[in-house]
Amino acid sequence: MSEEDKPQESDDVPRQGDQPTQEELRQRIEEQLRNLRVEDLMVESVVSVLNLTARRIAKENERDLEQARVGIEAVRAWVELLPEEPATQIRNALSELQLLYAQATEAAGAGEAGAEKERPGAEQSAADRGAPRREAEDVPGRGGQPPPRLWTPPGSD
Repeated sequence: MSEEDKPQESDDVPRQGDQPTQEELRQRIEEQLRNLRVEDLMVESVVSVLNLTARRIAKENERDLEQARVGIEAVRAWVELLPEEPATQIRNALSELQLLYAQATEAAGAGEAGAEKERPGAEQSAADRGAPRREAEDVPGRGGQPPPRLWTPPGSD
């Protein structure tokens, strides 16, 4: 077999059995960091938060609606800083998560209300127990309208 017929071995890929030295590893990491853009890291981070938030909403054994709310707020805060193309995709995913969150909180509220009705004495309303009752006109920033059923982020009114 001539030299031209032998497969070329890349200098970038360690040969079988060869381990890269500490210096080679450091150089590779340095090169990766040189090419890394902050926007790329932000997109990766936001996607990770979106995925974790979706798990906190959708998986029964992992449900944590408070953590989901924090995740939604975090994505909302960062999405405006992202490049346009990924920001559009992330906004679409965020909208879907907000709908899932609204459905989950509504279902959780219905479950709690159903549990209260099953307890003795639970038929008393908030007004009957002496708790203040908020009317639609008491809700600030809503112009006399009741609060929306869909979750809306703070400061959007």
